[in-house]
Amino acid sequence: MTIATKPMTLEEYLNYDDGTDTCYELVDGELIAMPTESDLNDRIASFLFAYFLQLGIPYYCLSMKAQIAVSGSRVTARQPDLMVLSEEAATALNGSKQRLITHDMPPPLLVVEVVSPKQENRDYRYKRTEYAGRHIPEYWIVDPIAQTMTILVWIEGLYEERVYQEDAAIVSPVFPALNLTAAKVLAAGR
Repeated sequence: MTIATKPMTLEEYLNYDDGTDTCYELVDGELIAMPTESDLNDRIASFLFAYFLQLGIPYYCLSMKAQIAVSGSRVTARQPDLMVLSEEAATALNGSKQRLITHDMPPPLLVVEVVSPKQENRDYRYKRTEYAGRHIPEYWIVDPIAQTMTILVWIEGLYEERVYQEDAAIVSPVFPALNLTAAKVLAAGR
Protein backbone atom coordinates (compact mmCIF):
# COMPACT_ATOMS: atom_id res chain seq x y z
CA MET A 1 0.00 0.00 0.00
CA THR A 2 1.36 3.43 -1.01
CA ILE A 3 1.02 6.23 1.54
CA ALA A 4 -0.21 9.43 -0.09
CA THR A 5 2.51 11.97 0.51
CA LYS A 6 4.74 14.15 -1.60
CA PRO A 7 7.90 12.41 -2.82
CA MET A 8 10.33 12.10 0.08
CA THR A 9 14.06 12.51 0.28
CA LEU A 10 16.13 9.85 1.99
CA GLU A 11 16.59 12.15 4.98
CA GLU A 12 12.82 12.74 5.28
CA TYR A 13 12.25 9.00 5.07
CA LEU A 14 14.79 8.28 7.80
CA ASN A 15 13.09 10.81 10.08
CA TYR A 16 9.52 9.71 9.23
CA ASP A 17 7.43 8.42 12.14
CA ASP A 18 3.69 7.98 11.85
CA GLY A 19 3.36 6.74 15.44
CA THR A 20 2.58 3.17 14.39
CA ASP A 21 4.60 -0.05 14.18
CA THR A 22 4.18 -0.15 10.38
CA CYS A 23 7.39 -0.81 8.48
CA TYR A 24 7.96 1.04 5.21
CA GLU A 25 10.24 0.89 2.22
CA LEU A 26 10.91 3.99 0.17
CA VAL A 27 10.33 3.27 -3.52
CA ASP A 28 10.95 6.08 -6.00
CA GLY A 29 10.37 8.63 -3.24
CA GLU A 30 7.05 7.07 -2.16
CA LEU A 31 6.41 5.42 1.20
CA ILE A 32 5.25 1.84 0.69
CA ALA A 33 3.86 -0.02 3.70
CA MET A 34 5.53 -3.42 3.87
CA PRO A 35 3.20 -6.35 4.39
CA THR A 36 3.74 -8.36 7.54
CA GLU A 37 6.25 -11.11 6.83
CA SER A 38 4.71 -14.52 6.51
CA ASP A 39 5.84 -17.23 8.88
CA LEU A 40 7.27 -19.07 5.87
CA ASN A 41 9.44 -16.10 4.83
CA ASP A 42 10.60 -15.56 8.39
CA ARG A 43 11.52 -19.23 8.85
CA ILE A 44 13.60 -19.31 5.67
CA ALA A 45 15.43 -16.07 6.53
CA SER A 46 16.03 -17.30 10.11
CA PHE A 47 17.34 -20.65 8.82
CA LEU A 48 19.82 -18.86 6.55
CA PHE A 49 20.83 -16.50 9.39
CA ALA A 50 21.61 -19.52 11.60
CA TYR A 51 23.34 -21.31 8.73
CA PHE A 52 25.68 -18.37 8.07
CA LEU A 53 26.50 -18.21 11.79
CA GLN A 54 27.47 -21.90 11.66
CA LEU A 55 29.54 -21.14 8.55
CA GLY A 56 31.58 -18.74 10.70
CA ILE A 57 30.11 -15.40 9.60
CA PRO A 58 30.20 -13.05 12.64
CA TYR A 59 26.77 -12.19 14.05
CA TYR A 60 27.36 -8.46 13.51
CA CYS A 61 27.74 -9.08 9.76
CA LEU A 62 24.24 -10.59 9.54
CA SER A 63 21.07 -8.53 9.47
CA MET A 64 17.40 -9.20 8.96
CA LYS A 65 16.36 -5.60 9.67
CA ALA A 66 18.85 -3.33 7.90
CA GLN A 67 17.89 -1.42 4.79
CA ILE A 68 19.93 -0.50 1.75
CA ALA A 69 19.69 2.66 -0.34
CA VAL A 70 19.42 1.80 -4.04
CA SER A 71 18.87 3.81 -7.19
CA GLY A 72 15.50 4.30 -8.84
CA SER A 73 13.86 7.14 -10.71
CA ARG A 74 13.76 8.75 -7.25
CA VAL A 75 15.37 7.74 -3.98
CA THR A 76 14.66 4.14 -2.90
CA ALA A 77 15.51 2.16 0.23
CA ARG A 78 14.85 -1.59 0.40
CA GLN A 79 14.72 -3.94 3.37
CA PRO A 80 15.85 -7.42 2.28
CA ASP A 81 14.89 -10.52 4.23
CA LEU A 82 18.58 -11.07 5.03
CA MET A 83 21.89 -9.34 4.34
CA VAL A 84 25.41 -10.60 4.86
CA LEU A 85 27.69 -7.60 5.34
CA SER A 86 31.40 -7.34 4.75
CA GLU A 87 33.51 -6.29 7.74
CA GLU A 88 33.80 -2.84 6.12
CA ALA A 89 30.02 -2.49 5.70
CA ALA A 90 29.39 -3.69 9.27
CA THR A 91 31.93 -1.15 10.56
CA ALA A 92 30.33 1.65 8.51
CA LEU A 93 26.89 0.72 9.87
CA ASN A 94 28.08 0.43 13.48
CA GLY A 95 26.69 3.22 15.62
CA SER A 96 24.49 4.70 12.91
CA LYS A 97 21.12 6.10 13.96
CA GLN A 98 19.24 3.95 11.45
CA ARG A 99 20.28 0.60 10.04
CA LEU A 100 20.57 1.91 6.48
CA ILE A 101 23.45 1.15 4.15
CA THR A 102 23.80 4.41 2.26
CA HIS A 103 25.40 4.92 -1.16
CA ASP A 104 28.67 6.02 0.44
CA MET A 105 29.00 2.74 2.39
CA PRO A 106 30.32 -0.54 0.98
CA PRO A 107 27.55 -2.80 -0.35
CA PRO A 108 26.66 -6.04 1.42
CA LEU A 109 28.27 -9.26 0.20
CA LEU A 110 24.88 -10.92 -0.15
CA VAL A 111 21.24 -9.90 -0.22
CA VAL A 112 18.53 -12.55 0.19
CA GLU A 113 14.89 -12.00 -0.76
CA VAL A 114 12.19 -14.59 -0.06
CA VAL A 115 9.43 -14.21 -2.65
CA SER A 116 5.95 -13.50 -1.27
CA PRO A 117 2.78 -14.34 -3.19
CA LYS A 118 1.94 -11.71 -5.83
CA GLN A 119 5.32 -10.01 -5.30
CA GLU A 120 7.33 -11.87 -7.92
CA ASN A 121 8.00 -8.79 -10.10
CA ARG A 122 9.34 -6.90 -7.11
CA ASP A 123 11.97 -9.54 -6.30
CA TYR A 124 12.82 -10.91 -9.75
CA ARG A 125 12.74 -7.67 -11.71
CA TYR A 126 12.84 -4.42 -9.75
CA LYS A 127 15.15 -5.44 -6.92
CA ARG A 128 17.43 -7.27 -9.33
CA THR A 129 18.04 -4.00 -11.18
CA GLU A 130 18.37 -2.00 -7.96
CA TYR A 131 20.84 -4.42 -6.35
CA ALA A 132 22.83 -4.61 -9.58
CA GLY A 133 23.16 -0.81 -9.39
CA ARG A 134 24.86 -1.27 -6.00
CA HIS A 135 27.20 -3.98 -7.39
CA ILE A 136 26.18 -6.45 -4.68
CA PRO A 137 28.33 -9.55 -5.29
CA GLU A 138 25.46 -12.03 -4.77
CA TYR A 139 21.68 -11.75 -4.74
CA TRP A 140 19.64 -14.82 -3.79
CA ILE A 141 15.96 -15.12 -4.63
CA VAL A 142 14.35 -17.90 -2.60
CA ASP A 143 10.99 -18.74 -4.18
CA PRO A 144 8.82 -21.07 -2.08
CA ILE A 145 6.03 -20.76 -4.65
CA ALA A 146 8.10 -22.02 -7.61
CA GLN A 147 10.25 -24.21 -5.29
CA THR A 148 13.45 -22.69 -6.70
CA MET A 149 16.42 -20.64 -5.63
CA THR A 150 17.92 -18.19 -8.10
CA ILE A 151 21.51 -17.23 -7.35
CA LEU A 152 22.66 -14.06 -9.12
CA VAL A 153 26.40 -13.44 -9.16
CA TRP A 154 27.90 -10.07 -10.13
CA ILE A 155 30.38 -10.73 -12.97
CA GLU A 156 31.92 -8.01 -15.14
CA GLY A 157 29.12 -5.50 -14.63
CA LEU A 158 26.09 -7.83 -14.88
CA TYR A 159 24.30 -10.45 -12.83
CA GLU A 160 24.68 -13.97 -14.14
CA GLU A 161 22.00 -16.28 -12.82
CA ARG A 162 21.67 -19.93 -12.03
CA VAL A 163 18.43 -21.53 -10.89
CA TYR A 164 18.58 -24.37 -8.36
CA GLN A 165 15.92 -26.93 -7.56
CA GLU A 166 15.65 -29.92 -5.28
CA ASP A 167 19.00 -31.46 -4.30
CA ALA A 168 21.34 -29.57 -6.64
CA ALA A 169 24.23 -28.15 -4.61
CA ILE A 170 24.21 -24.36 -4.52
CA VAL A 171 27.45 -22.81 -5.78
CA SER A 172 28.49 -19.48 -4.28
CA PRO A 173 31.72 -17.71 -5.28
CA VAL A 174 31.41 -15.44 -2.22
CA PHE A 175 30.86 -18.37 0.18
CA PRO A 176 32.81 -21.32 -1.30
CA ALA A 177 32.36 -23.44 1.88
CA LEU A 178 28.59 -23.43 1.35
CA ASN A 179 26.97 -26.85 1.65
CA LEU A 180 23.32 -26.13 0.82
CA THR A 181 20.66 -27.27 -1.59
CA ALA A 182 17.46 -25.54 -2.63
CA ALA A 183 15.48 -28.37 -1.02
CA LYS A 184 17.20 -27.81 2.35
CA VAL A 185 16.55 -24.04 2.29
CA LEU A 186 12.95 -24.38 1.11
CA ALA A 187 12.24 -27.09 3.71
CA ALA A 188 13.01 -24.52 6.42
CA GLY A 189 9.74 -22.80 5.51
CA ARG A 190 7.62 -25.86 6.23
